[in-house]
Amino acid sequence: MCWSAQADLVVGSAVTAVGVLCLVRAHRAGRPERLPLAALPLVLGVHQLIEAAVWLGSDGDLPPAPAAWARTAWAVIALPLLPLLVPIGVSCAARVDRPRQRLLTGLVILGLLVAVPLAHTIATHAVGATTHAHTLDYRLGAPYPALLLTGYLLATVGSLLLSGDRLLRRLGLLTGIGALVCALLWQLAFVSTWCALAALTSVLLLGWTTSPLPAARRPNS
Repeated sequence: MCWSAQADLVVGSAVTAVGVLCLVRAHRAGRPERLPLAALPLVLGVHQLIEAAVWLGSDGDLPPAPAAWARTAWAVIALPLLPLLVPIGVSCAARVDRPRQRLLTGLVILGLLVAVPLAHTIATHAVGATTHAHTLDYRLGAPYPALLLTGYLLATVGSLLLSGDRLLRRLGLLTGIGALVCALLWQLAFVSTWCALAALTSVLLLGWTTSPLPAARRPNS
């Protein structure tokens, strides 16, 4: 797929619509514990729409100030927000035994430990973005990028795999495989391409919002 402003507009609009429907269905089903994770497609859809503005800025079709705002907004969602939103959403919705719930709580803490330095970097550095082989390469200058990326993927993909829900595990598997593919094919634009793939796969949450609750496991004493 060739990424562009037009592609991000199409994907972003479709996923945003799915995200709104996810929230509506979770609310109507009387499952407020699922609302944080049900918001993920909406967040990722808006994220793709913001990236369309980043493309326009890179192409010179957007004034410098709005282009800089778009890059910063994109980075805020992609970097500090997602490693917090995903494990918190899974932890709220999960019906698992006590040991697995402790692991999920640990991943929420890990997400926070990843989000804080990323948020600080965004607050103190300008976010850059350049086109590279039909993708966007974002430059942030975060410290210890390999360590932060490892924690980021553990918090997001790991929490989905530990969720105890078949559909959420499938989403975690797809995003995990997607992370590997994006790292191999688009090393310079890893975060951008992986977020786009995560947006597409997040439509699985539409079925999850009204799926039957998994049987609660007996907590260990």
